[in-house]
Amino acid sequence: MQERWERLGHTVPKPGQRSTPSVDFKVSGALFLKYLWCVVVKPVLDGLGIQRAQTATADMPRIWWCPSGPLIGLPIHAAGDYADGGQVISDYVVSSYFPSASALAYATRPKDPSQKFSLLTIANPTGAGLPGTELELEKIEKHTQAATLSMQELTRGEATVEAVKKGMENASWAHFACHGVADPHKPWESALILANHTRLTMREISEMSLPHAEFTYLSACQTAKGVAEAPEQSVHLSTGMMACGYRSIIGTLWSIKDEYAPIVADRVYAKMLEDGQPDYKRAAYALHDAVQALRKEHNVPFATWLPFIHVGV
Repeated sequence: MQERWERLGHTVPKPGQRSTPSVDFKVSGALFLKYLWCVVVKPVLDGLGIQRAQTATADMPRIWWCPSGPLIGLPIHAAGDYADGGQVISDYVVSSYFPSASALAYATRPKDPSQKFSLLTIANPTGAGLPGTELELEKIEKHTQAATLSMQELTRGEATVEAVKKGMENASWAHFACHGVADPHKPWESALILANHTRLTMREISEMSLPHAEFTYLSACQTAKGVAEAPEQSVHLSTGMMACGYRSIIGTLWSIKDEYAPIVADRVYAKMLEDGQPDYKRAAYALHDAVQALRKEHNVPFATWLPFIHVGV
């Protein structure tokens, strides 16, 4: 069945270990999210004087989380008591992450007023076997057409490493709907899997210089997964995208379902391209709305909506 497809490439094992197809975070009875709420998140909100919001998402306060040490990779953005009547973070703030103060400062650099919008989309590279990714592009294209904006597509065999890198140089926004893999032992080798199982690695991404880059959506698995070998910093594909110039990134902590990813992307781009005016600064709010709708309307398990996060401005 389609819902069994996940956008996860095999993780890289240590010598002598077998690779595993999934590293999904398991929430037993939501106890961990409740613990995270009580011990980490609620004290911070109380200290900042943030009250439960009574308004629409667009008017909610925004908070940036910069975790370190054992907090890296934990779903701070999803903390809460999900029992009936319980308090959850999404009722208080819209959450984003950033790897360092300097990275956030770089992401807020002045924008060239002459820069024009251009969107590059990559989906279902040859060998991926992810039918939901092409549906995802159809939904995005629906919004670009409604906003009379152009979109360049690289699908199947067209999605080679060289073609994608060239497309990234010419586009202000980029959307990847493919497999992703995090290498916990060599984070610079974490990669987006493109045509014929070739890899666009974090090392290659971070070495690119994309001064006109604004927004990228990494609709693949593990694109914001931290690594044990770097416990004091967030080292993953999403921060690699910040390093090469992107200001705003949507990524994933763990594996995501091919069936539900198009639903999230559809709502995100509806908001970000609203009124025909593309705005990367809407990304965090757009993702917040999209994830809450997935959680409440589709009644899916925590592991289905929880991996989506926003990084940057």
